[in-house]
Amino acid sequence: MSETLDLDLENIEQQPLHEFTENAYLNYSMYVILDRALPHIADGLKPVQRRIIYAMSELGLKATAKFKKSARTVGDVIGKFHPHGDSACYEAMVIMAQPFTYRYPLIDGQGNWGSMDDPKSFAAMRYTESRLTAYADTLLGELGQGTVDWVPNFDGTLEEPRLLPARLPNILLNGTTGIAVGMATDIPPHNLREVCNACVHLLGSPKASVNEICKHIKGPDFPTRAEIITPKKDIVDIYKTGNGSVRMRAVWEKEDGNIIITALPHQSSGNRVLEQIAAQMQAKKLPMLEDLRDESDHENPTRLVLVPRSNRVNLDDLMSHLFSTTDLERSYRVNLNMIGVNGRPQVKDIRAILVEWLQYRTETVRRRLQFRLDKVEQQIHILQGLMIAYLNIDEVIRIIRENDKPKESLMKRFKLSDIQAEAILELKLRKLAKLEEIRIKGELNELEKERKSLVQILKSRQRLKTLIRNEIKEDAETFGDERMSPLVERTEARAMDETDLIATEPVTVILSNKGLVRSAKGHDIDPEVLSYRSGDSFKSSACGRSNQNALFLDSTGRCYSLPAHSLPSARGLGEPVAGRLNPPDGATFEGVMLGTADDQYLLATNAGYGFFARLEDLHTKNRNGKAVVSVPRGGRVLTPSAAGNLETDLIVAISSIGRILVIHASELPVLAKGKGLKIINIPGAKFKSGEEVMTAIAVVPEGAGIDIIAGQRKLVLKYRDLQENLGERGKRGNLLPRGYRNVTRLLLKNVDIDN
Repeated sequence: MSETLDLDLENIEQQPLHEFTENAYLNYSMYVILDRALPHIADGLKPVQRRIIYAMSELGLKATAKFKKSARTVGDVIGKFHPHGDSACYEAMVIMAQPFTYRYPLIDGQGNWGSMDDPKSFAAMRYTESRLTAYADTLLGELGQGTVDWVPNFDGTLEEPRLLPARLPNILLNGTTGIAVGMATDIPPHNLREVCNACVHLLGSPKASVNEICKHIKGPDFPTRAEIITPKKDIVDIYKTGNGSVRMRAVWEKEDGNIIITALPHQSSGNRVLEQIAAQMQAKKLPMLEDLRDESDHENPTRLVLVPRSNRVNLDDLMSHLFSTTDLERSYRVNLNMIGVNGRPQVKDIRAILVEWLQYRTETVRRRLQFRLDKVEQQIHILQGLMIAYLNIDEVIRIIRENDKPKESLMKRFKLSDIQAEAILELKLRKLAKLEEIRIKGELNELEKERKSLVQILKSRQRLKTLIRNEIKEDAETFGDERMSPLVERTEARAMDETDLIATEPVTVILSNKGLVRSAKGHDIDPEVLSYRSGDSFKSSACGRSNQNALFLDSTGRCYSLPAHSLPSARGLGEPVAGRLNPPDGATFEGVMLGTADDQYLLATNAGYGFFARLEDLHTKNRNGKAVVSVPRGGRVLTPSAAGNLETDLIVAISSIGRILVIHASELPVLAKGKGLKIINIPGAKFKSGEEVMTAIAVVPEGAGIDIIAGQRKLVLKYRDLQENLGERGKRGNLLPRGYRNVTRLLLKNVDIDN
């Protein structure tokens, strides 16, 4: 059996879905903006913060009261005013109690309320106790004096203040952060004395510019001793536009050769900083640091100790690197977005904030004075009626005794108001004493003086300004303190290059005939006596520093670069160079070079041509290398040889048939790449089997010598011997003595190669 449901479609509102969703989202957005995420310029609080402060005042938790469980406060807040989660409410409460988060905390906490290292490590609300701080009285002190509007709570059973009557611009003093829908706010805290001085100046000079205000408000003042390093001009620009960013840097000092960090940027964790530094040390990116220690305690809340590896470490450069790569330096966004007195969110400049707050403060004081004036006039009115009664006490008593309705009779007989007549009838007999009459006369005179003073202030704009100025000065004297975050202009932090971070130790890079490379510490290494893999032997070596690049030259004339510190240790047998690079197929590595950018090496081919090249010109980051030496078809590159002074160095070139030619090094050019000039004449070389080629070449510095190795035989030539046999570049040279013509390699002797 089916039933039909009759619908009255005429009385049902119909709306397109897109309009409904747009309106619903807009309403939600406005709720988040106005009732959750953004602070109000009047008291600088978000609704949840305002409700927490008000609920605590209703519980009697003043600064002089005993502590009460935080769970009690949270329960009152969410039960009476803020129907949201207890954990979110408690977290908002914790933030207002943390001295390292709030510049001027509103809540005095007892128990575990978190720490600088972990602000969210606070205990549960059932374990902590709380009360309001003395500073919170600047928000609540005038609450019951008719200064604010009252609105119903969420269920209409109670009333709560729409705003709090702040005596100071808390919006700037404590600042806040928040994220709404489509907008956010990031207001940094400021120093109370500086802000109060700016307010006083603005009261006296209403047309003061932002630049004038910035003479009083130097910049933000975070609850940390770390330095604000943003230039003064940039801070002024932030206050002019309401947007920008502020940078903070940790404070450090030298103590017994160690680095002692004594203050961290706002909301930076010491543990986090140590983790960041330790990660770099494990990655071998901070070889100049030996140890880290956290010596923080109750007396020294922040004391991080960094121990350098030696006293030669430049501590300023090291700290500059750490500022750039860790939380020892942080940037904080500034977005002075808040809800104005008109109820609309807006990004304001510093002058607009202070002007608008002073307008709110002026209206608050006006309402307070008017409220007090009404009370005074009401009390005067009652006392005047009582004085009439005292002057006519016998008549008053007679009327009360003889009339059934004495109130009307009294009002008619003495022309009293209803309130006056009621006050007379409420008098106790003990109040009829003569002394009471004298007390009332004195009180009446005092109230008349107060009424006159209140009327004068309310009628005079200047008197009202003076009162506000004096009250601000009193609060500045009571709650003000010195600036915590010093303003210091510093140079921009710079992260060190990878080479700067490497310990500059002397190293010797060894290359084997099969292309295996390794690095040994020191320059007193004899590559000949090292162990090699079966079938492998020594090929080439170069001495330099661990922070330099090792350059490898292959048989095709291409050059490659690898950081010397990244090469495997000489304790092993080495690793293939080709595993890290992309040489052409069939190419072999003929030599290794190491040194400073200006050091020069002799590069030559077995065709008898060569030139000198600076290491700076050979460097490349390309794994495929760069073409440096022009090698003829079928030819190959010889092992490069380091040069010292081209004016005094000699070049020794030897051919495959045993010819030797000695020339001055200055006869060869210095090129970035190319073929070079002819060193020794090799007639008609086509690189066929049995043809003559240049097989060895070496640069001999002044005062050194060279050993010509031919199998098991060794011919020793000193520098003066070579000078006596100098020839012309490009000539054939002379034949070596019999038995020494099949030269296998050249070995320099007594050469100072230490860098």
